[in-house]
Amino acid sequence: MTNIKTEIYEEKAVLIGLITQNQSEERAKEYLDELAFLAETAGAIPVKKFFQRVPFPNSRTFIGQGKLEEIAEYIKLRAEDEENAVGMAIFDDELSPLQLKNIENILKIKVLDRTTLILDIFAKRAQTAHAKTQVELAQYQYLLPRLTRMWTHLERQRGGIGMRGPGETQIETDRRIILDKISRLKDELKHIDKQKQVQRKNRGKMVRVALVGYTNAGKSTMMNLLSKSDVFAENKLFATLDTTVRKVIIENLPFLLSDTVGFIRKLPTHLIESFKSTLDEVREADILLHIVDISHPNFEEQFNVVNNTIKEIDKQEKPMIVIFNKIDAFSFIPKEEDDLTPMKRENFSLDDLKSTWMAKMHNNCLFVSAKERMNIVELKKLLYDKVKEIHVTRFPYNDFLFEQYTDLE
Repeated sequence: MTNIKTEIYEEKAVLIGLITQNQSEERAKEYLDELAFLAETAGAIPVKKFFQRVPFPNSRTFIGQGKLEEIAEYIKLRAEDEENAVGMAIFDDELSPLQLKNIENILKIKVLDRTTLILDIFAKRAQTAHAKTQVELAQYQYLLPRLTRMWTHLERQRGGIGMRGPGETQIETDRRIILDKISRLKDELKHIDKQKQVQRKNRGKMVRVALVGYTNAGKSTMMNLLSKSDVFAENKLFATLDTTVRKVIIENLPFLLSDTVGFIRKLPTHLIESFKSTLDEVREADILLHIVDISHPNFEEQFNVVNNTIKEIDKQEKPMIVIFNKIDAFSFIPKEEDDLTPMKRENFSLDDLKSTWMAKMHNNCLFVSAKERMNIVELKKLLYDKVKEIHVTRFPYNDFLFEQYTDLE
């Protein structure tokens, strides 16, 4: 019998972004770096980035015809080597059905946009029935206006990144069945929402703290540190999707700590809608613990993205503690007095960081490293004080005897 050797190559991808009057070159490069991280999280290998400077996106092909032909030529050249052939093009913004169709006709490969890629990662990461239902709903809502495009591929069904759909029926059924599925999934989520509400009511009046932050900021690592649990944590985007709630006790003071799904720029509206019950943890929290990856070059923008998303989710003002995480990325090497070179990250000291705009937060921010357990004692003390302020208003006659909670594990 002859042994047939089958080689499987990881999908290679090209990334495409625009420099416009509303998006600078620096910002476009930053977004494409994040898109590359998303692609790697999905299992692809980004091989080249393409940029084009235009006033606004082309309504038919997103980018100009000349740039599209340049990308097509690059793909054609790489196709000569099967191992290095490019299998997909990923655009940093959401594409319309018409744009997708026109781009595919020219590039002759699979075309994804940022939304499809994020949905694919969510589909890959979803573990529980709840998360899978939420992702499936978001996928169908995204696919509904694109059914005409999907129909053209009946003769060449494809798998791989961006094609992990809710099932084969997405290309076999018609619009009515898709709408029926969306309706059914919404009903399922309403039922799950009611169950979640009952669970939250059963938690009683205990103070609730919710971890929020940009994806990959270190929320799950912080969760594990504070609650001594083993929530999955990984240096990839959207490592966890399901909300995890743990009881935490600091100096005999109990409270509930929840880990929520990470936020990201250009987060698809379908996901925000379908993950409503997960984000309810943010709405019902008494205190928000905003984890920020201070080692990221554009952590300030990530900080603002999370704050703006929270405002969309929850209109109420509530206490927030900002935790600037990953300070272990700074070596804190002091600069020589006569050194006139620009200040670099490795020369920053903790005092330097504290003297920036963050100092205006006063006692509502801390600089820590969850991974290296740096300044965690200070974090627990601050968290204890904030939780205690709310706790005494709910249990004014408790005289801080918290033994009654120690059997709630």
